[in-house]
Amino acid sequence: MFHKPRGVRRGGGRRFRAFAVPLVLALALGACGGGSGSDGKVHLTMTWWGSDTRHTTTKKLIALYEKSHPNVVISPTYTGWDDYWDRLATTVAGGNTPDIIQQDFRYVHEYADRGALADLTRYMPSVIDDSQLDKPALSTGRLDGKTYAIPTGVNAFALVVNPTLVKQAGVTLPDDKKWSWDDFVNTAAKITMGSKGAFHGTEDMGYYDGGLQVFARQQGEDLFTPDGKPGMSTSTLTAWFNMIVKMRDTKAEPSASVTHETWSAGIDQSLLATNKGASSFWWTNQLGALSTDSKAPLELLRMPGESQATKPGTFLKPAMFWSLSGRSKHPKDAAQFINFLINDPEAAKLQLSDRGLPINTRLRAQITGELSPADQKSASFVKEIAPGLAPPPALPPKGAGDVEKILSRINEEVLFNRVSVPKAVQEYLDQVKSATS
Repeated sequence: MFHKPRGVRRGGGRRFRAFAVPLVLALALGACGGGSGSDGKVHLTMTWWGSDTRHTTTKKLIALYEKSHPNVVISPTYTGWDDYWDRLATTVAGGNTPDIIQQDFRYVHEYADRGALADLTRYMPSVIDDSQLDKPALSTGRLDGKTYAIPTGVNAFALVVNPTLVKQAGVTLPDDKKWSWDDFVNTAAKITMGSKGAFHGTEDMGYYDGGLQVFARQQGEDLFTPDGKPGMSTSTLTAWFNMIVKMRDTKAEPSASVTHETWSAGIDQSLLATNKGASSFWWTNQLGALSTDSKAPLELLRMPGESQATKPGTFLKPAMFWSLSGRSKHPKDAAQFINFLINDPEAAKLQLSDRGLPINTRLRAQITGELSPADQKSASFVKEIAPGLAPPPALPPKGAGDVEKILSRINEEVLFNRVSVPKAVQEYLDQVKSATS
């Protein structure tokens, strides 16, 4: 979601062509398909990516479910983002698809087209109760009238700001309900100047497609068209890369070499987390980690350009999804466990906002008081901006998992002055077309 990940903001992995990995490698990673054991119980398998905290929490969820369903045994496999997609592709290639799969927005279409995912529509609402689920978010897991994935929760892309550093630089932030992209860039440059070299106004936003997608949607475009074709015009991409160049040249962000180093290091080494930057674009559910690392009272601001936009660019994005294997021997039992994960109050109390604010809107309201101060701030921010947001985009096409790698590589070429903006635009369009065709 592309190099070393910074939290859940970004990640990596090859396209689904890894289906060609030999079966012997799939078996070496451990059996993943569930079935019926000699003990007469239903055996399910489950896989996810995440941090050590998520691993611990998810194993507690499994134990809680097994306690109330003694006939079910769930065997987990888990890893970090870097290894997840290669390992999942390998197990699916070997015919050992896990029964319950944690999925990402970029890969649902690809796995669904391969027949690796089951249509969950047949289990709603009889097994999976969808009455309290966020309907716009729920729609993002649909493809050709079938539901291949159900979001775990939602978050939004936003600017995270350290108001203490902004004040130290002697700068006043513009009203985020009205500010433009020029306002943002100029303000960041003023912060850098006001700090006298102690910190920068912001970090580079061009390695990741979150900001670009919001920017494109504000122009009435998107990363992809509804039929899965590259969706951005030459003029929109030119404006985007020109803004990246302006941020570098005005010192709103650090030099290309510093940007490269910090971007590759992870969320805890970001400029914002180390108090070497006054702002940066992140997902709302990452505010807690950033606040902990920086030990600063960070704030969330709306994306620039919304008030000048053709339509709102920001949307509530599924943090991740739950999917059901199309080859599961016990699909109904697996669907019942997915229902538990998204609809059970005790499960919600365990997960809190780790997989985004719950897609079950009733549970989302119920757990808010139990969240950490930073996560409560994120929840309040999402609630505040939600009425003015545009609907989320449809699932991207096959090959979308490669797009951020393409963007990251080209963005770096631009930062280091290895390619001109016109050439960067054409390379992006050509490579995205090739990756998704």
